[in-house]
Amino acid sequence: MLDHAELLCDNCFFGPSYYYYCFEADNKILIGYQRTHVLNWEDKSKNYLTKAHKGWTVWTPPGETVPISFDDSHIWVTRPNGKSVKLTQSYSRDVFITNGQCREAVKTKAP
Repeated sequence: MLDHAELLCDNCFFGPSYYYYCFEADNKILIGYQRTHVLNWEDKSKNYLTKAHKGWTVWTPPGETVPISFDDSHIWVTRPNGKSVKLTQSYSRDVFITNGQCREAVKTKAP
């Protein structure tokens, strides 16, 4: 994994937060996001819905190297419990500020 970025929903009542991830695999730069429904107030880093629906827990990379699989529209990463998280590939938002490879992939593939 090269980089990640968050577009958090602040003071939300069932609004979405977006978590973007940038990977390098098979000499390709892949960018995918996870859209998560959020219920929070005062603290945008919290999501009170995850207590009731564990599937809406945000994937947190365990390190720089993570096993992934992908096709033309999705990326799958594995949580430590063995369950997969499906990320949607998207190159339309320039959200990575610390990695030039990720920013270049957005510029190259954006419509």
